[in-house]
Amino acid sequence: MNVRTICLAILYDGEATGYEIRKLSVEGEYSYFVDASFGSIYPALARLETEGLVTSRVEQQDGRPAKKIYAITAAGRSAFIASLFEDLGEDEFRSEFLLFARFASELPASLVEARLDERLAQIDKTLADFDRLGEEHTHPGDAWVINFGRSCMVSTRDYIQAHRGELIAMARPDIGSAAAE
Repeated sequence: MNVRTICLAILYDGEATGYEIRKLSVEGEYSYFVDASFGSIYPALARLETEGLVTSRVEQQDGRPAKKIYAITAAGRSAFIASLFEDLGEDEFRSEFLLFARFASELPASLVEARLDERLAQIDKTLADFDRLGEEHTHPGDAWVINFGRSCMVSTRDYIQAHRGELIAMARPDIGSAAAE
């Protein structure tokens, strides 16, 4: 799935500016699908407009620059649905946390414990976001996707809680602790 498809997906739900598309793809409900940078969104929107899959209009704002608002066309809706018939790529999973965990044996135990606590707090925030999205969902498939994401996060939280001691145990003792003497 590419930036073009994510732009069409977001516009499928309603009009948006390039900024709003970026925000939804980074912080919002679409952040779980594809990451899209400003440098890729605007060229994709320009191509989609040239192809007649989206339209745009300029809206003036008091005391601020005008904004360009994009809307999907009927042809854009058809193109988006057709893109969902294409083979799906592999899911991508990257995690700075897992890189950190891989090298926990090189780090002080207090840092490893702190990072585990931070990760658990982030997971709880994500779960709260899923709850909020669940209340706001408008598309029939939203509940299934939200519940899938929630299930993944709950499993992650459960694994960290059950195995945190193993990661902390492989870490180096803190300097000055009784274990380091």
